[in-house]
Parts: sequence; C-alpha cells; structure tokens
Amino acid sequence: MEPLLKVTGLKKHFPIKKGLLQRQTGAVKAVDGIDFEVLPGETLGVVGESGCGKSTMGRLITRLLEPTGGTVEFQGKDISHLGVSGMRPFRRDIQMIFQDPYGSLNPRHTVGTIVSAPFKLQGVEPEGGVKKEVQRLLGLVGLNPEHYNRYPHEFSGGQRQRIGIARALALKPKLVVADEPVSALDVSIQAQVVNLLDDLQQELGLTYVIIAHDLSVIRHVSDRIAVMYLGKIVELADRKSLYENPMHPYTRALMSAVPIPDPRRRGAKSDRILLTGDVPSPIAPPPGCRFNTRCWKATDLCRTQEPPLVELRPGQRVACHHPENTEVLTIPGARQSVELTPSTKAPEPEKQPEPEKPSEPESKPEPESKPEPVETPDEAAAEDDAPKA
Repeated sequence: MEPLLKVTGLKKHFPIKKGLLQRQTGAVKAVDGIDFEVLPGETLGVVGESGCGKSTMGRLITRLLEPTGGTVEFQGKDISHLGVSGMRPFRRDIQMIFQDPYGSLNPRHTVGTIVSAPFKLQGVEPEGGVKKEVQRLLGLVGLNPEHYNRYPHEFSGGQRQRIGIARALALKPKLVVADEPVSALDVSIQAQVVNLLDDLQQELGLTYVIIAHDLSVIRHVSDRIAVMYLGKIVELADRKSLYENPMHPYTRALMSAVPIPDPRRRGAKSDRILLTGDVPSPIAPPPGCRFNTRCWKATDLCRTQEPPLVELRPGQRVACHHPENTEVLTIPGARQSVELTPSTKAPEPEKQPEPEKPSEPESKPEPESKPEPVETPDEAAAEDDAPKA
C-alpha cells in the first residue's frame, strides 16, 4: 500500500539574529532530520517531552511553516516548497486541529462563521447551502445544530475543541494533524474528545497524525507511535511493540513513568528509571546521539557517532547503538538501581526462590559423598550433633 504521507529528512531551523544589522548568530534546531510514513486510514502518534519539536513537525506537515530541508510528500507529490497558490488544492485534503481551543477560535465570530470559513477560503459551495452543512458538522461532532449563531465564549473548553474539529472536517480532508487536542481539557472531557476522534475516523476513513505528551491517550488512539527527543525520532514502532518492549533508553524511561492502575500488575513492573540532568539546548545539541548526556548506557561511540534509525525488529525502528542491553545498572545521580529488562519478560517474580536452593547443599558435609538424595533437615542436624570418631 502506498503511503498517504511520506516525510524524508525533514528539518526546521529557526535563525537567531542579533545586533543592529540582524546578523544570524545561530539557529534553533527544532526539527533536525526525521523520516516516517503514514498509511491511509492509519493513526500515527507522536510523543515526547516539551520542546522536542512535535508541534513544529505538525506545522511543517500541514505547510504552516516552511521547512529548512527535507521533503514532505502527500499522495506521491512533493509539497515541501509549494507557494500559496500551489498549496491551495492540498488545503482541502490536509487540515489541522490546534492545541488551544480558546485561542484558535475568533471570539468576534459566531460558530457558523468559524466553521464555514474553509468554504469561503476554498470557494466551495456545499450541497444544500452553507448553513445546512455547518449544522450537519455541528451535529457530527456532538453539538446542538441550533447553536449556529452562538459565540465561542458561550461554550466550554471541550465544546470549543469540538468546534475546531468541525472546522477541520468541513472540506472532507484525507489527513488530519491534531496538535495535542486534549491537553488543555479536563480529564473527564478528554475521553469524550478522544472517543469522538476515533468514531470520526471509522465513519469518515480519516488518517491521523496525533501529537501528544500523554502516553495513555496515545496508546488509546494510535496504530504506530513515534518517540521524539530533541528534534529527532529515536524510536518508531507499532503500539504493542512500543509499550510491551521498548528498545530505546529514552522510551524505556518514558514507559517506566506510566502509572499502572491495576494493583495486581504493579508488582511485575520494574522500578522507575530516573533520568539525570536537563534536556540540552536545541541551539547547540550534543554531538553523536542526542540522548547521550542523560543516557546510562552511553559510550564513546554514542558521544561521537549519531545512530541511524534502523529496523531491529519487524515494525520497530530504533536509533540507538546499544538497544538490547538488559544489564542491571546504577544510574549516575539516581536514588536507586534499576534492572533494564523488557516488560514482556513477565516471569520475574518466579526467580526469587532460586537463591534458596544452593543453601541446602552447602550445609552438607563435604567428606560424606554417599548417594542419599532424600536426606531431611532433621537427619542433617542429627549428623552434625553426633560425635565424630
């Protein structure tokens, strides 16, 4: 199957200018060479901590920002450097849901004006008229169609996000990029919006790129997940592989921080991995692997050579020189040691009784080499108390 979206070597460097003449003295490397594909009908989740370049990547895909390098191909056509007129036909097929439901809606416009704006910009006259189509979209996202003439301040945060979703679906797009669509909402409202996005995908056949920092939300909605760190994708895998057996140290640290609600499963979970230090500046990222300043497995190779994103398992690509190290290591500056083993290695608790086995043979006297395999502890104690000749 041909990918709907293909990103190759995508970069975005924001120049830093100083002085009266505004000379460039550096650049913020927000996105620094990422590669991935999205198939039709698929949901790709993108996770990472603040400042890793997730939102910038979303704006590059939708061409709200001009990329510094690399290519963005949509349905086999390179849209990386198209102008305003050249991008107009693609605007119908690529839409974005913004993070802030309060700042992305014009408070002076009614809901009807906001949702119908794409029709005016594209010169599209929907069948049955604009008002009827807007009311249909409002009903599609779970709002009352009679609220057509209301203003954004009359709605709650979750309802405003639904208005943004209705606006993104107005032109029947094929690809929707959602930039943290639930991060500004209450937990009780987040589930409603996430379920709405899932239902709309099944009903309309949408393709999603969902950006979030909540791993539980990403696990619920995504088919594949990309983990970003300092402008790079460090791991890209399907949902099951990533959550059950993460291979990159940074991904393992993220997964160890996810709380487990089931108390019966908490015992099998390894200790939390505590990372030391801060995220390096994107203005001057460290050489080699971007994660080497905080990684407990870093070697000289990691500090000098950047690891490529290669497929180590079917459907799981990792950018790490030492992805399968499962030794027990002490993290520098951490409060405890952690055992880095894949979470799929569940029978950890069964190994606890094993140290008791060698204690019995050690208590037996060495000179007695008689073949008595069923010697009881009482008989062994009696032999020890008996006087020796």
